[in-house]
Amino acid sequence: MPASMARNIRLYRWFRFFQGLIFWQAVWFLYFQTTLSAAEAVLLYAVFDVATTALEVPSGWMSDRLGRRVTLIASGLAGVSGAALLATGDGFLPFCLAQVLIGAAMAFSSGTDSAFLYETLAATGREGEVEHQELVAWRFSFTALAVSAVTGGLLYRGDITAPFWLGMLAGLVVLALAMSFREPPQEIDEATPLSQLATLRAALRQPVLAWLFVLSVAMYGFSHLPFVFGQPFILDALTKAGLAAEAPVVSGGVTSAMMVISVAASLFVPRLRAYLGLPAILLLAFAMQIALCGVLALSDSLIVIAFLFLRMVPDSLSRPFLLARVQSLLTNGGRATYLSLQSFCGRLAFAGTLYLVSRTMAGTEEMDHAGIQTVLGWSVLVGVVVLAGLVLAARRVRVEPA
Repeated sequence: MPASMARNIRLYRWFRFFQGLIFWQAVWFLYFQTTLSAAEAVLLYAVFDVATTALEVPSGWMSDRLGRRVTLIASGLAGVSGAALLATGDGFLPFCLAQVLIGAAMAFSSGTDSAFLYETLAATGREGEVEHQELVAWRFSFTALAVSAVTGGLLYRGDITAPFWLGMLAGLVVLALAMSFREPPQEIDEATPLSQLATLRAALRQPVLAWLFVLSVAMYGFSHLPFVFGQPFILDALTKAGLAAEAPVVSGGVTSAMMVISVAASLFVPRLRAYLGLPAILLLAFAMQIALCGVLALSDSLIVIAFLFLRMVPDSLSRPFLLARVQSLLTNGGRATYLSLQSFCGRLAFAGTLYLVSRTMAGTEEMDHAGIQTVLGWSVLVGVVVLAGLVLAARRVRVEPA
């Protein structure tokens, strides 16, 4: 058993690597706009978020009841199917189904992957390594995102469906790795869904978990705002400069650069975390997300595109530590469900925001900077209020582990 668990740890980082090979990440909005309006393209991302949201908690409960391995296999199957449909689909409804499948893949993996890693480490007596192993997996994931972003942007110039076909092949490797995992020892919770939710409610009465929950939900939205509006921002800025045809390559290069910078930043993160402490580094990361949205709202200059390079740095400063901090506060039987519930709330809030944006943009063929400025400007105001509340609460909550 210890040998197979050690093998899980070695394979897990590669599982995250191939999960990160999302070749269409830098061109999805441009791809949808070839046949759909700007409002429909935004709405498709909302469909993805709603699908993920709807399956977040059920997938967490499935993971806690049926096991981590089978849930990760289900994620791989859904991801392969969704990528294939994106490559072959033509029109709003086929793309909607593809987005639902991609959302399902995300939901099945969300929370389960981190729970799988922690329980594997615990089975070998190495649970103290959880921060380190999460950081290693983060580097593998973001290296893959960097490679696939620039590759996808270049491939898009030759064939707009190529990034999706290549993503399907990467998904097949993810599926094969998930099937090769060994299930870690797990306490199967025989509770009903209602009683399990009651347990989660009790967990959230812990001040530190409640604080981390609110921060995670807020950071999810502010991390994805530049993701959704970054591509139309780049297209609008390049169009004004007479370089609209270069948007796919530039978008791929920008996305690749942000991942590389995030990986580089992660090399210094352990020292910064030790120097600042956990609450300070998490709040710093959130403040950086808000500031980036503010910069994008203030100007449509080509120079501002360079600020998108920093988009994923806040995630490298926060995500591994957020995951590591909550693990020890939860039980095996409810760990994935809690993480899924957290993602559920973040996605629900963000999907609602995108739906409102799509309604205000009805009839608009392409998104311009004025529309982006309105959305991001209001978002910054909300973010500042939430950040102030978290700073005040952090003075009374023991965020740093003993």
